[in-house]
Amino acid sequence: MTATGPGTGTHGGTAIRLTAPAPGWSIDADVVVVGSGVAGLTAALRCSAVGLRTVVVTKARLDDGSTRWAQGGIAAALGEGDTPEQHLDDTLVAGAGLCDPVAVRTLVTEGPAAVRRLIETGARFDTEEGGTIALTREGGHHRRRIAHAGGDATGAEISRALVTAIRERAIRIIEHALVLDLLTDDDGRTSGITLHVMGEGQHDGVGAVHAPAVVLATGGMGQVFSATTNPSVSTGDGVALALRAGAEVSDLEFVQFHPTVLYLGADSEGQQPLVSEAVRGEGAHLVDASGTRFMVGQHELAELAPRDIVAKGIMRRMQEQGADHMLLDARHFGAEMWETRFPTILAACRAHGIDPVTEPIPVAPAAHYASGGVRTDLHGRTTVPGLYACGEAACTGVHGANRLASNSLLEGLVFAERIAMTIATDRNGAPPAAGEPGTAGAPDGGPAVPLLLPEARHEIQRIMTNGAGVLRSAASLDDAADALEALHLSAVHDAEESRKAAEPGVESWEATNLLLVSRVLVAAARERAETRGCHWREDHPDRDDTQWRRHIVVRLTPDRRLVVRRTATEALPPVSRTPSAVSRTSVTP
Repeated sequence: MTATGPGTGTHGGTAIRLTAPAPGWSIDADVVVVGSGVAGLTAALRCSAVGLRTVVVTKARLDDGSTRWAQGGIAAALGEGDTPEQHLDDTLVAGAGLCDPVAVRTLVTEGPAAVRRLIETGARFDTEEGGTIALTREGGHHRRRIAHAGGDATGAEISRALVTAIRERAIRIIEHALVLDLLTDDDGRTSGITLHVMGEGQHDGVGAVHAPAVVLATGGMGQVFSATTNPSVSTGDGVALALRAGAEVSDLEFVQFHPTVLYLGADSEGQQPLVSEAVRGEGAHLVDASGTRFMVGQHELAELAPRDIVAKGIMRRMQEQGADHMLLDARHFGAEMWETRFPTILAACRAHGIDPVTEPIPVAPAAHYASGGVRTDLHGRTTVPGLYACGEAACTGVHGANRLASNSLLEGLVFAERIAMTIATDRNGAPPAAGEPGTAGAPDGGPAVPLLLPEARHEIQRIMTNGAGVLRSAASLDDAADALEALHLSAVHDAEESRKAAEPGVESWEATNLLLVSRVLVAAARERAETRGCHWREDHPDRDDTQWRRHIVVRLTPDRRLVVRRTATEALPPVSRTPSAVSRTSVTP
């Protein structure tokens, strides 16, 4: 990597696009929301409620967003004696010095009302005998503040309620659609998206939605790793689109590995069953093969320490004992508690030959949540005018270096509502009309990214798991960077030679998106020479607040270089300008 000097000033779009056919159809809207999890559906409902013509684009079915996989619940200061201030304190501690306190205060103060509005929308949470919401604890929380539904099916219930509300409002939906690129007008403002609809329906193939506001709520990018709790559709499409459009991303090195994922064997790949933190919140213990509780003494909260600490504790014990997993012991719950409180987890374990009622559950960390993403302000605005982001695809400053358990659903609610209010306010103040597409997305409008062959997906996952997983070092990250570079150069060469070049299609677009976000993650992880939160450098095992209480911001230049820089302070700079940097590194992709 080559160091260059600090830069100032603004930057525009890149005009970089995925190789794809020209749009064969188009529709117009006031706002297009990409994604159908809690963030996307909430944004769509609120936009529609204020009279905006809203279109929802989702990669699978409307109810297949990542939200439905959430087990534990949604965190908010709803219980007696709990306060937003206490929730704020727990969030800041988990974030390891990199949370934006203003963003966190926004989350925890607006959160309780947002949850109540979700209940008014139709979500049914578990209650106590008196009718109050039943609350539990998870890692990093000093109070019981996690609301849950169906025992351990909170995400499924939230998704059900929001999908029902979307359909009742007759909001326009485009399902089975992979978003491709952002459209911009001559002034560099957002003017819509291109997308590819998979299969037959009202729309088919590549098309466009023209809208002056685009909300990215595309979820995570867990599929860059071999083992993840994320569904197969979580390929970082929103973050990749934002990078190609010239937006900045931040904190991508902070990938949270959930400590307790059902261990299915050393060769297991793809989506792995999650064993919710709420199981530990109800009293389950982490033990090694001899039955010793190894988290006791490592943290005041033992098994309920923040996730990065528990994941590191498990990995250390595995290294010490040469083991490939640890055990989660909840046999003392008894059959009735398992069947009523955790029916989903019980069924998943039994489907894989494990009965938690009579034996400990084998667990190991797996990729779970991206704490970083497309950089936004408190209103969801990115560095590209008219482009917004929320949910896991965004970096609002709430999570810092490590997300506090069950803050993700709340973040999706709160910031999606803020985005809808902002779009409505901006439109009423100076309404931009939905214009014709600019260069991005047009077949001859700008440099096209060479596509990867579909089979490259597995190679990317292998590279990232080995080089940028739970344990990282300069050597492992250098190896990952070199291997990813080789994949890119191979694709460039094949495209230039017009041989073996990948054909445009869903699998090649996904692999290409995975490569881009993997390169950004590795570049940021190489830059951060410390251990902080869920970024664990074996060669730099200590946290260094003097040098590294900073955010790492990355953007893509028109000539396809990654520009990596460290912010001047721990505060995320405004999205309206490119800040001065204390260091900058350019990597040619």
